[in-house]
Amino acid sequence: MDMEKKEKEQAEVVPMLEWYFWLAKWRIQLFGRQWNFFDVASVIVVSVLHCLALLAPFYFNWGAVWVAMALNSISGVGITLSYHRNLAHKSFKLPKWLEYFFAYCAVLGLQGSPLEWVSTHRNHHQFTDTWSDPHSPIARGLWFSHIGWVFDYRSRFGSYEGRLNNVGDLKKQPYYIFLHYTYPFHSVALGVLLYVVGGLPFLVWGMGVRMVYMFHVTFSINSICHTWGTQVWDTGDSSRNNWLFGLLAHGEGWHNNHHAFDYSARQGLEWWQIDTTWYLIRFLQALGLATEVKLPTEAQKKRKALYNKVIKNKEKLGTVGNNGKLQAVK
Repeated sequence: MDMEKKEKEQAEVVPMLEWYFWLAKWRIQLFGRQWNFFDVASVIVVSVLHCLALLAPFYFNWGAVWVAMALNSISGVGITLSYHRNLAHKSFKLPKWLEYFFAYCAVLGLQGSPLEWVSTHRNHHQFTDTWSDPHSPIARGLWFSHIGWVFDYRSRFGSYEGRLNNVGDLKKQPYYIFLHYTYPFHSVALGVLLYVVGGLPFLVWGMGVRMVYMFHVTFSINSICHTWGTQVWDTGDSSRNNWLFGLLAHGEGWHNNHHAFDYSARQGLEWWQIDTTWYLIRFLQALGLATEVKLPTEAQKKRKALYNKVIKNKEKLGTVGNNGKLQAVK
């Protein structure tokens, strides 16, 4: 009975999305591959924002800089706290009004709707470093993992008819459906507001500089943090801890930690690993707003530690003679 009810609920939600996919199905052939509407739109938006950022030296004032920094904090933490740790991994729970507030902050980061972002990220964890990984530098190269995947709808969702099948929990909520359909327009409205309030300086810095900075910091988690850094956990993939992006990306740069314990609300697991997203979650927990906060136990960390694997491998090996050769110990 419960299964029938669940299937009925999903059936009621999925048709609401059908009209959206005619845009995904529209395709043209360019540069040796097919592009759909979203691929072309992504190229245009990213290019325009980069061009806007190039105007920054000509429209500099401190008011605009402070606006850009404030919006970067709001939308950046929105992505890391809401899209990533709350929605994608369910690392903690928030009251609905606060969950929806942080999700809206994330929408202003212009990195996709909640449905798209969470779907892509769940696929990344399910298929890490394989051809089904939407942005693996191992499978597809550094450039593609950094930004090329943004212009390839098919790589993110498996096909041009992708139905975002792994976000059924979000599809059931009308608020996320609304944001899915409308998310670019919220950034357009923000751009208009910035121009009205502060003219071109606010627009150039609040949209151009901020978005280009956010894009490349976020995308570096997919590319750089799977290429350069340290590994302390036995994750079986290329994820790395990178202190620089731990600082720049609100704690997301501790990526090997994250792949080892993807359910954890805290990614900077050591006291010296700065994780500003975790600090905010901890503050919300102290206020009683963040509940069911998930963290790895010491036993879980011990089992996952890379040095334990090295020690176990060494225990299985012995040296013979003076020639330095190794043989398995029976």
